[in-house]
Amino acid sequence: MRVLSGVQPSGKLHLGNYLGAVKQHIELQGEDSALYFIANYHSLTTVQDAALLRQLTLDVALDYLALGLDPNKALLFRQSDVPEVTELAWILSTVTGRGLLERAHSYKDKVAKGVVPSMGLMCYPILMAADILIYRSNTVPVGKDQVQHIEMTQDMAGYFNNKYDREVLVRPEPRLNAAQIVPGVDGQKMSKSYGNTIDLFDTPKKTRKCIMSVKTDSTPVEEPKSPDRCSVFALLRLMASPEEVEEWSQRYRAGGMGYGEAKGRVAELFEGIFGPARERRAKLASDVDTVEDILSSAAAEARVIAGEVMHDVREACGIMVSAKGTR
Repeated sequence: MRVLSGVQPSGKLHLGNYLGAVKQHIELQGEDSALYFIANYHSLTTVQDAALLRQLTLDVALDYLALGLDPNKALLFRQSDVPEVTELAWILSTVTGRGLLERAHSYKDKVAKGVVPSMGLMCYPILMAADILIYRSNTVPVGKDQVQHIEMTQDMAGYFNNKYDREVLVRPEPRLNAAQIVPGVDGQKMSKSYGNTIDLFDTPKKTRKCIMSVKTDSTPVEEPKSPDRCSVFALLRLMASPEEVEEWSQRYRAGGMGYGEAKGRVAELFEGIFGPARERRAKLASDVDTVEDILSSAAAEARVIAGEVMHDVREACGIMVSAKGTR
């Protein structure tokens, strides 16, 4: 069983990213053959500053390694280090109709918001499908908002296999992430686009200040409070033990407690989880050559898999490549 996922280097990782994706990726690395790539080609639809993209790509590698990705258990590599993925994307585009791409929810949402779509944005699902199919991935951990992209990948694999009457590409299945929605400091879903994130690797002082700014209502200290309608409690629930969550629930309902106490506890829990990771990240950042070795070695292993798949794809559709032109 092969697990695959990718993360765009489009900004700093925040608590929503960790609880919604990264945590699950780390947990899965010991169970299956796991491949995780840094999707720098995908980021070109939004990040078009060369120096910034290089830094953001390194940042994602540092973040994953600091948070517990073990290079001996999972492959972590740059998307661009496996050029076969863009070759497969082109071939998939020759068997995929434009109508499928125009039905993509993410594409339609961006157009509705006034974004002038590039061909890269429109063809995003094709590159995503190539990312998945190039490694014959069986399982792709995603949130509910990404299920349609997996379904489109299934369609594209079927289009190719049916067109050339060969079962070359493996149909992947989504693995839904059961994580709850992580609220941002304004109460909406935590998202870089909303500017309401709690970043994973800010300084402890900045992080605490951010957490203490989480929006709450004006219920007086002495009055009972509803844990079910409180963003601070939602964050507590995501990080504290079930026993502690129950204790806080009772304190909320009993009254006599200010939101500041709960925010302070969230800050303590956050530091307990991410403080050690911050220290590991600082050490890794001082030794980028080692990080580069990890990425390059993983990419070499990923290319072996991708090369085998592309051999079968080329053979199926009659594409010939000189041995002198391959690496």
